Amino acid sequence: MPLFRRRSGGEGAQDRAGRRGFGFGGRAAGAPAVARAAEPRLDPTFGDESVRLMLGQAAAGDWTALRPALAAADGADLTWLAGSIADVSGVERWTARAMADAPDDALPLLLSGARHVTWAWEARTGARAKHVTEEQWKLFHERLDTAEEQLLEVAEREPSWLAPWYFLQISARGASLAPDVATCRFEAAVRRVPGHPGSHRQRLQQLCAKWGGSHDAMHEFARSSMLAAPEGSQLGELVALAHLERWLDLPDGEDHAYLSSPTVLAELQEAAFRSVLHPDFVPVRGWQASFNTFAMAFSLADQRKTARLLFDALDGLVTESPWHYLAGDPVKAYRAHRDRCATY
Repeated sequence: MPLFRRRSGGEGAQDRAGRRGFGFGGRAAGAPAVARAAEPRLDPTFGDESVRLMLGQAAAGDWTALRPALAAADGADLTWLAGSIADVSGVERWTARAMADAPDDALPLLLSGARHVTWAWEARTGARAKHVTEEQWKLFHERLDTAEEQLLEVAEREPSWLAPWYFLQISARGASLAPDVATCRFEAAVRRVPGHPGSHRQRLQQLCAKWGGSHDAMHEFARSSMLAAPEGSQLGELVALAHLERWLDLPDGEDHAYLSSPTVLAELQEAAFRSVLHPDFVPVRGWQASFNTFAMAFSLADQRKTARLLFDALDGLVTESPWHYLAGDPVKAYRAHRDRCATY
């Protein structure tokens, strides 16, 4: 059935996960039907005009205009902004000039390091490993080497910053560094910002079977992180992400049976009501990522009522992850599942 078809082999999805991956405006369960729902869209700014302006400045290479807003951000906010800017083509060019003009400024160095992580995966592409050319592998590792060097320098210059340690988790995975290195980098990140959702997502990826971990280790990390966090924490999303990773790894037929099994359904419900659907949940920048994860998991598990609550809150705002795990365009996949759940 096309609605549930995964990407062939899952490797393109793996590569996206390798480099990735809240003013709450929800509507009640009796929200308008799909015909009146917002048009689904991928928006890296999440509707924030200030971020839209910053991404435009990054695309134009206007570092003078961009720097003040970045300098005013810290912790998780700086990390999120740097990750968004790292997706902008051409950032590697003007950050090199900015570093030359102000060698003591850690901000352009951070952006360059983050960009080189993303740029490395752009060189490697989402093809199966056997189809990646020797030149692509060479570029991949060259860019990761540059990212490592620059991000470690940022970490040394600005020991309180979360951002370099977040991106160093991703570069470590791409460079296949030792497991203890990956662990140390995750621990360094959460010492600076405990409970940081992005760092926990990267740790979950590191523990996935497809990256050399195991399903047991992945599930244990997800559940223990959720239970260690206060109720209303975003970290309940990890449980849903872990089940989607396990689903992705199963053959056709077994995958749906797994997600719709009583045990998995109970764990998904517990995670949702301890996190995004808990009264103490506090929306922060990027909350839509967690809602998209739960919406996809509940829809795939045929829990349309719960999925609809999440789709209604999202109001059409799609995040690439985890919809890129399904065949085709993430926006089309989101729309198909949302429309199906809206008929509940």
